[in-house]
Amino acid sequence: MRPVRNAAFCVLAPILILAFLFQSYSASRLKSPVFDEPMLIPAGLSYVQTGVVRLYMQHPPLLQELAGLSLVFSGVRWPKTAEASQVLKGNGEREWRLGNSIIAENGADKVLFWSRLPFIFVSALGGLLLYLFGREIVGGVAALGALFLYALDPTLIAHSFLATTDVGFAVFAMLFLWALWNYLRRPSWARLLLSGVALGLALCTKFSAVFLLLIGGLLSLAALRWPAETANENSAGFFDRPSLDNSEWAREIVARACSFVMMCVVAGFVIDVLYLSPRGLSLYNSGLHLVNADHNPSYLVFMAGQLDAKFHSYLAVCYLLKEPLAGIVLFGIGIYELRRTKTLAMLRQMFLLIPPAVLFAAYTVWSDNTGIRYLMPVLPFVYLVGGLGLETLLRNGSAIARASAVLICAWMIVAAVGIYPDHLAYFNEAACLMHGKARQIGFDGGTACGPLWLDDSNVDWGQGLKQLRTWLDKNAPGRSFQLGYFGIYPPDAYGISYQGLNVPELMRGPKPGLYVLSAHLVAFLPAIGAKVRPGDGQWLRQIPPTAVIGHSFYVYDIPQSTASGSTLAPPRVSPN
Repeated sequence: MRPVRNAAFCVLAPILILAFLFQSYSASRLKSPVFDEPMLIPAGLSYVQTGVVRLYMQHPPLLQELAGLSLVFSGVRWPKTAEASQVLKGNGEREWRLGNSIIAENGADKVLFWSRLPFIFVSALGGLLLYLFGREIVGGVAALGALFLYALDPTLIAHSFLATTDVGFAVFAMLFLWALWNYLRRPSWARLLLSGVALGLALCTKFSAVFLLLIGGLLSLAALRWPAETANENSAGFFDRPSLDNSEWAREIVARACSFVMMCVVAGFVIDVLYLSPRGLSLYNSGLHLVNADHNPSYLVFMAGQLDAKFHSYLAVCYLLKEPLAGIVLFGIGIYELRRTKTLAMLRQMFLLIPPAVLFAAYTVWSDNTGIRYLMPVLPFVYLVGGLGLETLLRNGSAIARASAVLICAWMIVAAVGIYPDHLAYFNEAACLMHGKARQIGFDGGTACGPLWLDDSNVDWGQGLKQLRTWLDKNAPGRSFQLGYFGIYPPDAYGISYQGLNVPELMRGPKPGLYVLSAHLVAFLPAIGAKVRPGDGQWLRQIPPTAVIGHSFYVYDIPQSTASGSTLAPPRVSPN
């Protein structure tokens, strides 16, 4: 039976990766630049063309360099203009404008295709790594289940093709942990070197990767107490290892610490290479101190109708509302089974639980509340535990359990198909159920209720301009409208002619006319209105939109009959 099962895995795993590639690539062709891309894409181009890492150093250079190399291969070049020279000298006020001009002048579709292509392949590589790593940690069936969750998760797909850092960090973090796992199982100089290289690559994807140093150190120490291939010893204390006396135990700790330091030294050389400078570590440290330096400390975050500087439950709420309920159910079953049966050796459990626990805690304490995207490096481990949950149902002798597994998988597929190609805006059914709006649940889950819960990149990150242009050409050709847009890339670059939004007038109650509002504003403005003057902006909660474009733009066509001050009647909802 085992050869047959392995053959089935060899077929199913590539099919899932191909399904992921199709969703990621096809969705990317329909989406305009998101908030960070007009900065990160030109930064990578400048690194490759000038050989100097200077522009937008709030992120390490690896992923931007991949985008830059791809753009150079396509024929796009760093502009030889006075403005470009000023930007390279540190005139940050022009960085976004120059980035937009590079994208527009070279053709947005061309620039986005070539700059996003490496990210699509890196994300697909992440699926392969998850499966290979998972086979060693949790076994083949659970690993295939994890890959299934990875390939169909709207959140992961939404960010997989974007030329940003979140999914790339998740992939290279997995690569490091897989390399570390293999080193701890069978130490050798070659595996130590590979672990150091993988650590350096991960550190150069996102500055929050510095927490991998803590994770790697903890796992290295855990491997001393619970070697990978030994039986589970849950009842023993950490220092209770009778086969070693105190001096031998101390020597092993020192030896393991030295090996991890050597990995860090190798990672330092990788950082120098990727920063294109022998001062790479110094540049890395400088960039680390620039993280979030341009963020407004007085900015208020929206969550569940409330505004605050920070919500410590923010990422937990994001996970519970934006991940498919099918995946959450499988994760719960996996955690229960993991702790109930304790069939996995302790070190395997540590590799499953320590990385996501440390990263989740770190992001909860230090990250801004701007989106579920910060959970990207946590999700692969959630998928692995979810894969264990799926395996538990499939191996159960009960027909009910196996039928439940089939229904949960079908539910996951419906979530991916129903939200396509607007994965970034996805919310699960709980978003509507918890607001008493069950009738708004559709094949896209509870996405219609998303703006009642969260804003920013959870609902809209500027990615819907191409779809907006298509809708306007079909449904409102030549018609004047006010646009409230949450993004950096200019709408007029897509030929969208619009009027600026009169926010005070809109908050009081709009005059007759056509309004197109970002989902971020639909979420945020009523909460601001409630703080400033009760009632302001509440019509956005009460009146259904005429249309919702790409799940990111809400259209309100206010009829002339409201000009006399009569109560606004809900417009007839039309298709996108």
